[in-house]
Amino acid sequence: MEGKTQMTDRARVRYAAVDVDGAVREGVEAGSGHGTVRSRPPVPVPPCHAGMAQPREWPLRTFLELGALPSAVPCARYHTRQVLWEWHLTAQADNAELVVSELVTNAITASRATNPDSPVRLWLLSDTARILILVQDDNPHPPVRTEPGTQTEGGRGLLLVEAISSRWAWYLPGPGGAGKVTWAILDTQDGQG
Repeated sequence: MEGKTQMTDRARVRYAAVDVDGAVREGVEAGSGHGTVRSRPPVPVPPCHAGMAQPREWPLRTFLELGALPSAVPCARYHTRQVLWEWHLTAQADNAELVVSELVTNAITASRATNPDSPVRLWLLSDTARILILVQDDNPHPPVRTEPGTQTEGGRGLLLVEAISSRWAWYLPGPGGAGKVTWAILDTQDGQG
C-alpha cells in the first residue's frame, strides 16, 4: 500500500467546542480524517458577569480531562503553560499555572471524597484580555476558603486564587451536569478585565 496509511486504533483526542446556541460542548475525536467519530456531552459554562463577554465569544479555548490523582496537577500545569505559549499569553503563565494547580488540587481532593474514579476537568478560555480557568469535579459541595494559622501547611489555595485572580467563584452546572465548577479570571497585562 504505497502512499496510503492504514487506519489503526489511534489515541482519542478530547476537545471543547462552542455550539451555535452558545453552549460549550466537549467530545472525543477518534482517529482522523473521514473516520472521525464525535460525541458531545454538555460542558458547563460560567455565569456571565457585568462587563464580561459571553465565554462562547472567546476565540481561544482548550479542554483537558484528568484522573483524580496527584499526578494530574503537574499535567494540568504543563498543559496550561503550553497552551498559553501557543496563545502568546506567556506573561500570565506563572499566575495561571498557580491558579490551575490550586483549583485542580482542590478538585482532586473533592472528587476522591465522593468517587475516586470520577475525572477532574479543566478548561482554559481566553479573549486575549482575560484568561478564564474552569475546573469541574463530581462533588457538589462548595469550595471552602479558610483562614489558616501561621503554623498550618495547607489551606491557602483559595486565598492564593483570590489574590491572583480578578474574580473567582463556583457554581453547580445546569441540568444534567455533575458536581461543581470552580472558576477564576486572570486579566492579562494588556487587558482591561
